[in-house]
Amino acid sequence: MCADPNGVMYYKGVYHLFYQYNPKAAVWGNIVWAHAVSTDLVNWVTLQPAIYPTAPFDVNGCWSGSATVLPDGTPAIMYTGIDGDGRQVQNVAYPKDLSDPYLREWVKPDYNPVIAPDARVNATAFRDPTTAWRGPDGLWRLVIGTKDNHRGLAVLYRSRDFQRWAPARRVLHHGDTGMWECPDFYPVATAPGAVLGDVKHVLKVSLDLTRFEYYTFGAYDHATETYVPDAALPDGNDGLRYDYGNFYASKTFLDPAKQRRILWGWANESDSTADDVRKGWAGVQAIPRKIWLAPDGKQLMQWPVAEVESLRGNHVNITDRLVEGGSYFEVQGLMSPAQADVEVSFAAMDLDKAEPFDPAWRGADAQTVCAARGADVKGGVGPFGLWVLASDELKERTAVFFRVFKAEDKHVVLMCNDPSRSSYADHLYKPTFAGFIDVDIAKTGGKIPLRTLIDHSMVESFGGHGRMSILSRVYPTRAVGDKARLYVFNHGESDVKVTHLNAYDMRSAKISNEIDQLIR
Repeated sequence: MCADPNGVMYYKGVYHLFYQYNPKAAVWGNIVWAHAVSTDLVNWVTLQPAIYPTAPFDVNGCWSGSATVLPDGTPAIMYTGIDGDGRQVQNVAYPKDLSDPYLREWVKPDYNPVIAPDARVNATAFRDPTTAWRGPDGLWRLVIGTKDNHRGLAVLYRSRDFQRWAPARRVLHHGDTGMWECPDFYPVATAPGAVLGDVKHVLKVSLDLTRFEYYTFGAYDHATETYVPDAALPDGNDGLRYDYGNFYASKTFLDPAKQRRILWGWANESDSTADDVRKGWAGVQAIPRKIWLAPDGKQLMQWPVAEVESLRGNHVNITDRLVEGGSYFEVQGLMSPAQADVEVSFAAMDLDKAEPFDPAWRGADAQTVCAARGADVKGGVGPFGLWVLASDELKERTAVFFRVFKAEDKHVVLMCNDPSRSSYADHLYKPTFAGFIDVDIAKTGGKIPLRTLIDHSMVESFGGHGRMSILSRVYPTRAVGDKARLYVFNHGESDVKVTHLNAYDMRSAKISNEIDQLIR
């Protein structure tokens, strides 16, 4: 089983991805740090596990953590170990050979654990240290996730030598949302080339209870060790998300080669455990994404890293094609729409036909609205979008679509992934996923763009130039391989124009266990 991305970093020209992994089965357990390396974030070589249980401080598992590159260039991995008493403790590991760009061997100092839970900490819920940072006072700091009953906590620890750590005077942030896992805390520039004073800090947490992630951003004061989210941002279960679908335990890192922050996330399976055992694997990493603060400062934006486009092959283009209400057409010319990259821009022709936004929905999340107004429910403006991984007779299909509502003073744009008709298979979890996009569609002339990456059981969609991201796992039985089809549909009253559509066959990335493949 493959799970949480860990310790992502760039070292001596090589990208490193570590991740939670069970080498013995396609189910949770026996957790080690698997390790893969790449020079382009697309093609990967898998190496032997980097960190695995060897000592009393991690004898029952090596759980999630992060990498920090120290000032002298030495990478350090901080991870959660499960000790012989079942406590969650924080350990450090260093490369055995700094001249090896692939960092194939790691050493755990005997002085581990470097952070152990004291009497005030829940020792069974104390995990996932972040990348550390060094403050103006020369102290190292990092964040660990924990909980106090139902109260999720991001707790701050500090150290002078990266060996002896102590808790800060106050909790960095908290929320009444249960356990906070896999925290991430990092700065983002408010504008290109911004100076230190023009930086906001992002705090992301993964909620163990809901399996969704939420983030805030705001002001971090190094001197007082306080973090204050921007007042206009929602927090807790109503907060902003990186991805409104199947995307969890995410981790970012700063790529020094291209001066960008890259986001990794884990997509769990939505089929049964028996299916996972039968196929012999479970869990995948989402395509790495560049992440940055939106120009209006209201949210983070994200987009697949540009290197993914190196896999593009055969190309199909459609321009200025009208899709009347209640109609659809097939996008023809791809060799296999089961593995494709589709960029399309829609223009709703008559926004006056938008349905009124039900006031009762104001207290509901977008997923609830999408479940009530799915792809098969006719609307005024929308649903319109793509049917991906569709069978010839359209009995299997996954809908990625927009629906526009009219509120009191503006339009509300809903983006949905609806897999309710994605498969004939039984025992599948097929939830609709959705989010409201912060876009004034009236000012864009009714235009809204969509990009969807399709990779067999993975459907990753980006709406509004990266303002919305939704990942779904689907398991068609007929729309498989060259039998899959791609359609554009419009199930609303208003006509919709496809102003442009570019679809590409995508080659498979090269995944190897031979390091010579990477050198070439």
